Amino acid sequence: MTEQLTVIVLAAGGGTRMRSKTPKVLHAIGGRSMIGHVLHAVGTLEPDRLVTVVGHQRELVGPAVAELAPHAVLAVQEEQRGTGHAVRVALDALAEAGQRPTGGTVLVAYGDTPLLQGETLRDFVAAHAAAEAAVSVLSGIVEQPTGYGRIVREADGGVAAIVEEKDATDAQRAITEINSGILAVDAAFLAACVTRFNDDNASGEYYLTDAVGIARQDGLAVAAHPVLDAQQTEGVNDRVQLAELGRELNRRIVTGHQRNGVTVMDPASTWIDADVTLAADVTILPGTQLLGTTTVAEDAVIGPDTTLADCEIGAGARVVRSHGQLAVIGERASVGPYSHLRPGTRLGVGGKIGGFVETKNADIGDGAKVPHLSYVGDAEIGEGANIGAGTIFANYDGVAKHRTTVGRHAKTGSNNTFVAPVNIGDGAGTGGGTVVREDVPPGALAVSSGPQRTIDGWAQRKRPDTAQGRAAAAASDAAGAGPVSPDTETSGE
Repeated sequence: MTEQLTVIVLAAGGGTRMRSKTPKVLHAIGGRSMIGHVLHAVGTLEPDRLVTVVGHQRELVGPAVAELAPHAVLAVQEEQRGTGHAVRVALDALAEAGQRPTGGTVLVAYGDTPLLQGETLRDFVAAHAAAEAAVSVLSGIVEQPTGYGRIVREADGGVAAIVEEKDATDAQRAITEINSGILAVDAAFLAACVTRFNDDNASGEYYLTDAVGIARQDGLAVAAHPVLDAQQTEGVNDRVQLAELGRELNRRIVTGHQRNGVTVMDPASTWIDADVTLAADVTILPGTQLLGTTTVAEDAVIGPDTTLADCEIGAGARVVRSHGQLAVIGERASVGPYSHLRPGTRLGVGGKIGGFVETKNADIGDGAKVPHLSYVGDAEIGEGANIGAGTIFANYDGVAKHRTTVGRHAKTGSNNTFVAPVNIGDGAGTGGGTVVREDVPPGALAVSSGPQRTIDGWAQRKRPDTAQGRAAAAASDAAGAGPVSPDTETSGE
């Protein structure tokens, strides 16, 4: 901004209608807390000063604000006595921090308006400066103004006052232009104004909106700037409103990706967080959730029925009916269906994690495959290796975790158990049903099972009156095998 800008974010309220142990402003939609959305929006303005007023459950709200905006000053409103009192507390905190604004504009926003956009605030502050007003109000035209303060205008269109609903007449309650609560105020005027607020109203609170009346008394200009998208200024008071704004935020996020070249097959069943990055020509199938800071490169196909949180998906990859968290999937790799990729999973270029596979802290190389029904934990699988169906990487000995290494182009049999720590060499193999407790040298074949024993006629002798025994007897008769010998047994490798 061209002049000094101070931003005050009010986040001291109790939010009792949320009926939650979590502070209202810390409830999340779109992958961010509500106050996180607001701080992100005001942060795009790069203000000279930022102060957040906390009060109710400040032991939770304060650290969250400090993490999101480390440069912000925290002002504590010990007793919630209205927005006018909160702004005075904010100015006092800035003074104590040696940051009292001496000029420019003070923008006042609220921590429970998650749809607020930085571009809207930028335009509002610019309009305030152009109007040379002492106070500017960001207003909106809504069909249902219940609960909002009303903008009362003069006959010439100028702003006469903002009247809170509790104090409004029936005629004023019929006004559909509402006060969003977001104000831009001349800094010098605001510093003097906060000392003139009084609590002579239905709530016994100090209203920041009284600044409008004070400015009018002093003969100063007051402006109101309607925002076309009034939903940006909507606050959240309960969980119903939280869900409503969550759906609207998601609709806007999904629409934005579609306009940028992403195919979203069913927007109604697709949820995408605000910090997700999608390249052009990504395809999202129904029932998909992309959460956190997930990134998806071009030509990848995600879904259906897939949840990915903080994952990195390479170009041309395919993820079907799977769940992933903190995982990296390489270019042209495939995952699923019904796979669970836990943190630390890395799948290389062209690799495969197939159906009903769980991985954790596993580095699976380029072209390597874990196709079926396996658990791969604390492992490194080399390029081009193939892990047989039903394999378990036994990484925990009851005290500590250990790692297994499978070499390049190794081929392991089905139903194997690798008792870590163990190394399978490059080009090595293992037989079906093998329990590997020792290292296997490169090119070697490890087999732990003994020769197969075949006991002839067992079903006829041990289960003669069952369906199994009768079927065996019928098959034996048909083959002309004759009576069953009690001692017939064969064996072989």
